[in-house]
Amino acid sequence: MTLGDILSKAPTDEYKQVEGFLVNKKGKIGQQEKLSNCNIALNYYCNNCDDIRTFCSAGNISCIFESKTLISIDGILACNCGATVRVWFLVESKNDITLASPEIRILKRTEKFSEKVSLIDNGYGNFTDSLEKAKRAAREGFGAGSIVYLRTVFESVIKQVGSKENIEKTFIDKNGKERHKTTERYLKEVDEKRHIIPSEFSADGYKLFRELSGVVHGDYSEDEALQKFDAFYRLVTGVLEKIKTNRELMDAIGTLGWHTGGEENE
Repeated sequence: MTLGDILSKAPTDEYKQVEGFLVNKKGKIGQQEKLSNCNIALNYYCNNCDDIRTFCSAGNISCIFESKTLISIDGILACNCGATVRVWFLVESKNDITLASPEIRILKRTEKFSEKVSLIDNGYGNFTDSLEKAKRAAREGFGAGSIVYLRTVFESVIKQVGSKENIEKTFIDKNGKERHKTTERYLKEVDEKRHIIPSEFSADGYKLFRELSGVVHGDYSEDEALQKFDAFYRLVTGVLEKIKTNRELMDAIGTLGWHTGGEENE
């Protein structure tokens, strides 16, 4: 396994043994070295190509020693169309990194995106920007911050669908006073009307909202929030995909001239 192989994968806590890439270097603090034969390849959404593309290392990849067990690596990745991403890695070695077969892991990876490059495609309409920010915040290690964006998306979806279906946000209590519905009650009414929660967790739609809120309100540590991020992201986007699928199905039914209430064609 090579350094490039490690840098081309998502960061993990596990150390991996690689072929030596700084053999016989002195490794003084601040010493800068060019890394030959370090080929990095990462996938991003290219707005120029309107597709997920593999961005490959272009030009020199260089590193700076912070110690004999810690280096920072800096480089540029490019798409075939010319769009670029600046990447930076903090790499830790379990032993002396100048050995012939050091064991290393990525402590941190940071990207500087141009307007031509994103982490996700544009398939989520008005919610794409918030989902992109959520992804970037998570990659930067901001657990609670990343979840804030996800909760905002989920809450906005509930409100927008509810508004479109003319579902009232308030109710009159037994004393004749107007009160706001709880999020749990409102979500239940929205889902009963439009079935926005995927069947796999339809019984736990509010649980998703409650747990997202729990992260935002500090019930989880930053590390716990980051560990849960991918699962939360998949569930929130699952709601968006369910709505999109429902809309496409309704459009198809309308195109065919079918009735939606189960009646027979006359």
